[in-house]
Amino acid sequence: MRTTNCCRDFWRWRSEGRRNALSYTLLCVHGKNTNEAMNVSNKNRMSKSLITLGMVALAVAAASLGVVRGQADAGKKHDVVFLSTAQATFKEEVPGISKAVVWGEPEQGAYGAFTKFKPGQDNGMHTHTNDTWIVGIKGAYLYKDDAGEKRVGPGDFIRIPGGHKHWSGGDKTEGALFYEEGSGKFDIVPAK
Repeated sequence: MRTTNCCRDFWRWRSEGRRNALSYTLLCVHGKNTNEAMNVSNKNRMSKSLITLGMVALAVAAASLGVVRGQADAGKKHDVVFLSTAQATFKEEVPGISKAVVWGEPEQGAYGAFTKFKPGQDNGMHTHTNDTWIVGIKGAYLYKDDAGEKRVGPGDFIRIPGGHKHWSGGDKTEGALFYEEGSGKFDIVPAK
């Protein structure tokens, strides 16, 4: 009699789309009533879910530890960076502008670099996608925007927010030598 009831329940559960209809039926045949069979199956499913969740948590913890350890190792390799402008190797980026990268990669992301503008350099009105910070070293970095003009000489600082329309250039007689940092990839977007 129990087997007949279990078979009937199997076909009903299967037609309802229950995923574990066969498990319920096998438990029912082995002496469990329908409710007991469903409870045993649900407990098994819950155990599998908890085991899976535990494994995922363990994997996340291991990956986090690896990232932290990798960052710590990277910091040890590059704790001190020193470069004199006298020994820096400058590469012409565009006519009249040359750079010596100190850290990072200006073509890909955040960076720091010594930059030279030839005397009288005129970069026209433009913007940069990312923020730029500049400290004058020699000569003067010339800056103009709607608020007026600024002469960034030795020891002076200016921050140019990304997307801010401005003109820049070099002093007519000395040009400019300055240290610049960018919060992301360097670009010059001509202003319209």
